[in-house]
Amino acid sequence: MFETLSKKLSSIVAKLGKKGVLTDDIIDTTIREIRVTLIESDVALSVVKQFTANVREKLQNQKIIGGITAEQTIIKIVHDELVDILGGDGSARDLSQGAILMVGLQGSGKTTTTAKLARLIQKKNSSKKVLLVPLDTFRLAAIEQLRSLAKSNEIDFFDGFNDGDNSVEIASKAVQYLKQNKYDYVIYDTAGRLQIDDDLMDELGRIKDIVTPSETILVIDSMIGQDASNIAKSFNEKIGLTGIILTRIDGDGKGGAALSSSYVSGCKILYSCIGEKINDIEPFYPDRIASRILDKGDIMSLIDKAINENVEEELAKVKIGKEFDMNGLMTYLKQIEKLGGMMGILKFIPGMGKLREQIETATGGGALSFKKQMALIQSMTKAERKNPSILNGSRRKRIADGAAQTVHDVNKLMEIYSQIKQMMGMMSDIQNPDGTMDTNKAKGMLDRMFGGR
Repeated sequence: MFETLSKKLSSIVAKLGKKGVLTDDIIDTTIREIRVTLIESDVALSVVKQFTANVREKLQNQKIIGGITAEQTIIKIVHDELVDILGGDGSARDLSQGAILMVGLQGSGKTTTTAKLARLIQKKNSSKKVLLVPLDTFRLAAIEQLRSLAKSNEIDFFDGFNDGDNSVEIASKAVQYLKQNKYDYVIYDTAGRLQIDDDLMDELGRIKDIVTPSETILVIDSMIGQDASNIAKSFNEKIGLTGIILTRIDGDGKGGAALSSSYVSGCKILYSCIGEKINDIEPFYPDRIASRILDKGDIMSLIDKAINENVEEELAKVKIGKEFDMNGLMTYLKQIEKLGGMMGILKFIPGMGKLREQIETATGGGALSFKKQMALIQSMTKAERKNPSILNGSRRKRIADGAAQTVHDVNKLMEIYSQIKQMMGMMSDIQNPDGTMDTNKAKGMLDRMFGGR
């Protein structure tokens, strides 16, 4: 997400070079280019006007401090304004306990997001009880979809209704059920429509009166672009919202939905969904997103993701130094893949935007994939995995044939192994006495290396 916006904004400020004077011409040119960039990124026009007006005012009142360049000044002001547009602060709000009403248009990923949110709550608070209630009687198979997601992820599902019951009747029965069965969170998956209409809003209004939700959350497809602001505004005016969840942000290179929906509706973006898997949901931090847009990195989110995926725990088992072998490489690569692969990790590291582009250009998108790496390692014998130095020409040919690849691919894998082994050797200062990795020291090293906050 924001890839297009990030590239263009980074290009705009890079043109300033090391100029130490913030002239009117520089301000006018910068504002004009930012305006065009935001419009091309599907940001609502009202938001574009407010954003550029705020940036212009701050730049005109800004004095360049000694040692600070015009580029740095503009980056700081644009960053702060992005944070304001995206929600106003860097905190992620915890959901209030009680009833949570999930609303949105059909096709926004609402049912899947409902299950993701329930799973996230259970994962974060193992002592909390969560119940899913299906109210989407409009879309065929929606109830069965939610029931299946609940069952496969061990989430309680409300089944106390009859075929033919409408959404209001199911909601009423769920409320009665909850008088005898206590839950900390009850998440209601409501029906959507292809467009906002009176029938949809009337139905949601009746349901809201029955379940009296502590949270009313709008689910928006990030790919919808400028319409996101109108959708968020309409739902907020007609039923009242307490937050927003963005879906499919992994497929949105522009970011207009995020920059528009929160500002226009006045509601915070609470979470974003980054894939189809049940765990592909994460808290939305405006300050971290703003830093990522400006290619200033987001080490904290990378660390959070590593913790959530148990990456540190698995890497702590890898022997480093001379004993690092192909078995260790396999474990290492699996954990890197959990974090989005090497290219995915680079987007969290400050100043790596151009490096990612250079790598993609140099490899033509043909870098050795994770699946190929795994296939090659699995094609090796136990002895070869334990001692890669014995891999001569004939062994490499056999390994390549066994994995339906080329000797060139085997050689690329060996280069990766050598580079990672060298890196591992540099990490001896964060070892515990037993040879495992001290994860606290590792996080500290990441912070020092990449300027995390």
